[in-house]
Amino acid sequence: MKHYRGLSERIINLLIWMGAIFVAFVLFAIVLYVSVKGIGAISWEFIIQIPSRMGKEGGISSAIVGTLYLTVVAIMISTPLGIGSAVYLTEYQKRNSYFTRVVEMSAEALAGIPSIVFGLFGFIFFVIYLQLGWSILSGGLTLAIMILPTIIRTTQEALSAVPKEFRENSLALGATKWQTISRVVLPSAAPGIMSGVILSIGRSVGETAAILLTAGAALGMPVLPTDPARSMAVHLYYLAAEGISMERAYGTALLLIIMILTINYLANLSLRRFTYRLKG
Repeated sequence: MKHYRGLSERIINLLIWMGAIFVAFVLFAIVLYVSVKGIGAISWEFIIQIPSRMGKEGGISSAIVGTLYLTVVAIMISTPLGIGSAVYLTEYQKRNSYFTRVVEMSAEALAGIPSIVFGLFGFIFFVIYLQLGWSILSGGLTLAIMILPTIIRTTQEALSAVPKEFRENSLALGATKWQTISRVVLPSAAPGIMSGVILSIGRSVGETAAILLTAGAALGMPVLPTDPARSMAVHLYYLAAEGISMERAYGTALLLIIMILTINYLANLSLRRFTYRLKG
């Protein structure tokens, strides 16, 4: 019996290792392929110049700025709303209450809706009904709605993972409920919350359909939130789908991958430093 149990554990461990190696290999293969195809298009001029003639000439500086602009707007709107909603559902509402179940089901349903549907909603509501036009604000609000379920659910899981003893000990020392949440629960759940925010940033940076219908595809450099903008993903779509320049498409894809990896690295570095100070 012990022999079979040990054999099954070794087989499971082997399958887990094979799955992890396969995922790492696929990621490495994609990055390597895009790097080989796109490295020739990358230069300093390609990064700092504004694209012209639908991207046949110039660089992608406006697309880089547009991507960062849209992502910042989306994160600034969705993060406080998502964390606040999760705190209310987890700390102030009963776990199995009807209101909590409805909100959780709604968040799960929103998470499964295709991005093109969000884009159509943003186009009809923000662009046309609210008359915001094709703009960074319309695109950022649409992205915020898209990533809101991810932030809510990951924050809920992070808050639920905090031991009840932390709350009970804080309340026993005379702290109010809000003091307990803000000074004990949220700092303890910060790593999980940041993981959800990082996932949301990755989805925002790589989104195409929703941005195309709400922020537009203007080649100019965006300055105000009411300006239209073209994200790097949308720029890549135009370059590849319309056959404008595959070399520039691969170069844009490579810079997009580098941007996502850099954002993830900086976010994880900040998270580790925050966790280290918290434990210290």
